[in-house]
Parts: sequence; structure tokens; C-alpha cells
Amino acid sequence: MTDTTTTGHVGGAGLDLPSLKMMIEALGDFIDDALPPQRILDLDRADECPLDVVRAMSDPMTLGVQLVFIPEAYGGMDGGAFDSYRVCEAMGRKDIGLATAVFATFLGSDPIVVGATEEQKQRWLGAIAEEGVIFAYGATEPEAGSDLGAMSTTATPVVDAAGAVTAYRINGRKQWISNGSIADYTTILASTPEGPTWFVVPRDTPGFTAGPPEDKHGLRLSNTAALFLDDVEVPADNLIGTVGGKGLIQAQQVFGYTRLMVAAFGLGGGWEALDRAIAYSQDRVQGGGPLSEKQGFTHKLIVPHAVRLEAARAFIEDTATRIDAGEGENGAMNTAGAIAKYLATEAGNAAADAAIQAHGGYGYTRPYVVEKIKRDVRITTIYEGTSEIMEMTIARDRWQTHLKSLGRHYLDLADDLADLDRRQPGAGADVAALGIRALAALLEACKLGRLTRSQHILFRLGELIALAESAAVFARTAAAAHAGVRPEKNPGRFDAETTCAMARVHAREAAQRIALDGARWVAGAADPGSPALRALDALPTAAIRDAQAGLLTDLDYLADVLYGRTDS
Repeated sequence: MTDTTTTGHVGGAGLDLPSLKMMIEALGDFIDDALPPQRILDLDRADECPLDVVRAMSDPMTLGVQLVFIPEAYGGMDGGAFDSYRVCEAMGRKDIGLATAVFATFLGSDPIVVGATEEQKQRWLGAIAEEGVIFAYGATEPEAGSDLGAMSTTATPVVDAAGAVTAYRINGRKQWISNGSIADYTTILASTPEGPTWFVVPRDTPGFTAGPPEDKHGLRLSNTAALFLDDVEVPADNLIGTVGGKGLIQAQQVFGYTRLMVAAFGLGGGWEALDRAIAYSQDRVQGGGPLSEKQGFTHKLIVPHAVRLEAARAFIEDTATRIDAGEGENGAMNTAGAIAKYLATEAGNAAADAAIQAHGGYGYTRPYVVEKIKRDVRITTIYEGTSEIMEMTIARDRWQTHLKSLGRHYLDLADDLADLDRRQPGAGADVAALGIRALAALLEACKLGRLTRSQHILFRLGELIALAESAAVFARTAAAAHAGVRPEKNPGRFDAETTCAMARVHAREAAQRIALDGARWVAGAADPGSPALRALDALPTAAIRDAQAGLLTDLDYLADVLYGRTDS
């Protein structure tokens, strides 16, 4: 039987609100009890994964956090993308290393969820749900990195006297595998005669060994190790889906979803660092007053990072909502997931760095924790696709959209935003529209000058596209909040007025960077006399400059909100 119709992670039915709240509260209480602050610091110093905690979190009789990720048909809670984002953010605030250990089981089960037969799903997903077994995801290789198409691991069919395939003999090496030394099962991607194919390999299979845990910069509460496969023989029915050659398709089906979870780690880590900086600056006195009262401190190290994190949250929630509505089938949301990951992990990393600066010399010491958060959150810009891969993914997809729509895609979006501003002014939609129009002009200039032949231009377009689309989504989110519409599963930390102020600040920054940085790169790549240079005249630069009016007032207001100096 090869029924693989269960979509599982993609478009799961979703938890009801009480169940989601209960899981997040239970998760927080469990980690606080199992990993008090000093134990976390001790484990970080020793570079030790708390296997007892990981197994307890996976045990359905203790916590069973992995149940959120497993379809109901196999004993799970059938959580949707929005549920998973909330749980991953909560774990990311506690410890991204520990969160990664849990996420590795979720990631390792993905090929099974999207590609396995019904019997295989019952067997392995059932084991995760009922027994709390730990999985790892064996895709990355030493030379190929995250380029799955360049892997060298092979799976050779073993045939019986009648010529029927009874087993596969796997040879190769995997690198940077989370849970590599501790997983009970690993999903391994290997090349068969039909092409890349996923296999489930039990830990005790002869010839299957793990290297010593990697000595990492951060994420030291997670187990990361190389895996070695030397004539590892597995039964033919350990081939996921029983038909070879579908491995890359299966992997790509859920990138939009899995990258959303890494985005949530960046969001959680960034906010944990920033909240620690906010608390510290209320007590730290310099120059006759608390740091929290100094505009030079709050407007550089606190407020802009809070805005960027919440802009990323808006995009995460928009993407998760769309996936749960069924738009995530067959990788349709992969680019949106890439934007969410890019925004949230870059914002989280920058916020953690600012939190160290905000603490001064204390931020550079272990007891204040922010230096650990910075080391941990740094990996989120690397694993599950680096920021550079995200930029390329975003740029390639949206460039094709621009060409196929004859340049109308972003102009139509700008028109929609302008209409939103007429109906709901003050949410930043007008400035977001200016940024989107500037982006459309840049893309047209790149087309006229054939500038996307330059890889660097394509990368920079990916960055600017992410900024533009996040400004649009944040403006819509703020306008909805002002109209009293909030996500049921996350009503938010900030009220509508604050959300609108944040959206305005973010739209101003996005539009300014799109216009100025975009013009710089287009001009820098174009030849003298190129039509691309003349196309830059269409940039609404003056309007974007004028739209910066009121920025300082909004920053002052947001500082007051973050420090509890208003009623928000």
C-alpha cells in the first residue's frame, strides 16, 4: 500500500485554544523545573546535551511536546503551523539548543509524514507519539552542505535470487546532524538508481556510527554529530514510500513549514535577549539617570529591534495562517517560509547582539545570559538554509513573478496598500506602498539592464524583497488590529495603537532601504548609459524621504510603551 495522502504538518487541523495554552504553559513549567538557570549555564559550559530532559520532553507520559507535530491519526495532536510556531517560540525563549533537540525529531519525521505509506506512518509516527522515540534528520553532507542535490551518500539495492530488491546497502557520511549521537532513528537521504531517496535507519544498525559531538560556538545544549554509514543494510521497507527517487520532492514539500519553525526560534531568542536588556536598563544608572530614560540608548539598542522582531512575527503569523488554510501544499509557501526565516533570524541575531551592547561589560559575561543567547541564536541564520540561501530563494521566485506578471505584481500590491490606507490610515500602508513601488521600479531597472546575471544583485534583491513584503504584511496586520481583528491563538503583546506605530516605523525603514540601497546596487551594476540608470528616475525617493516625518515621535512613543510609561 502506498497511500501518502496525509499531509500532517502541512495544513494540520490545529489545536483548540485551551489545548495550545495548556501545552505552552506546561512546556514552560517543565523546562523551568528541569533546567534552572544555573544548570543551563553549567550544561552550556560543559557542552552537554541534557538527554534526560530531551527524553522526558518526548515522553508522552511526562510532557509529549512532540505530539503537537504529529497527525491525530497516528496518536498526535494534529497541530497546525500556527500552533507549531507558538510552541517553537516558547521553546526558543527558554533555550534554542534544547529546542533544536525537539525540533530535530519533528524535522526527522517530515519525510515520513509527507512521503511514507500508511503502514510506515503507523509504525514510525506511532512510535514518536506513543513511545517518545527521538529522531534525527540526516541530509547535510561535509562537501555538499545543504545542497541536497550534490550529496554523495549512496544506497545500493540488494536483490534476492529472483531479482527482487530485499534491502539497501547505504554508504556515506552526514555532517552537522542534530541529535546525531542520541537519536533512536535517523531519516537518511541517499542516492538510489532512481534518484535521491529517504530511508529510516535505526540507531543500532551495524555499520551505522556517530562521531563525537561537535565543539560548537553556541547551541551547546543540543547534540550535533557527524554520522558514518559503512555498508549499512536496511530492509527494503525502510525506504520511505517504497518508491525511490522522490527524496528531493519530499524535502521541498515542507520547507515553507520547517523554516517557519526556525524563524520562531529566532523570534523567541531575540525577544528573550531584548527583554533582559529592557529589564537591565531600568535599574542601570548612568549620567544621573536610568539607561531606560536615555533616548540615545532606547532608540538604538531597544526600540528598532522590537519593531523588527514584531515585523517578523507578523510575517510568520501570516505565513502560518496561510499554510493552515491549505496554501502550503506541494511547497507553495516555500518562498514565504524563506522570507519569514530570513526576517526573524536576522532580527533575532541583531537583537541579541544589541542586548549585549545594552548590558555593557556585563553583557559579555556568562551570568547575564545574553552572551549565551547571542551564541545560540546565531545558528538560526545558518541551519535549515543560510540567510544567503534564503535571499537567493526569495529573489529567484519573486523575479520570475515580476517577469510573468509583466511588472504588475508589485504595482498591484502597492495599489492594494494605498486603498488600505484610505480605509485605515495610520497603519503604515501608505509608506509600505511607496516601498513596494520603489521595489517594482528596481526590478524593472534590473530587467532593462539585465542585471540579475550578477549573483550579488540577485542576493541584494532578495533582501529588499523581504523588507518590502514584510512592510506590506505588517501594515495589514496593524490595520486589522486597529479594526479589532487579532489572531485567536495569539492576541499579541501590544495593543492596536502600538502595533500601528511599529508598522509605521518598519515601513519607513523598509522604504528607505529599498530606495537608497536599491538605487546604489542598480547603479553600481549598470554600464554607463544603460537604460537601467534611467529607470531609477521612477523611484519615489522624495516621497519616501518626506514620509520619514514623525519617525522620532513614533520611536519616543514605542520607548514609553516598552518601558511601561503608557497605558499600553
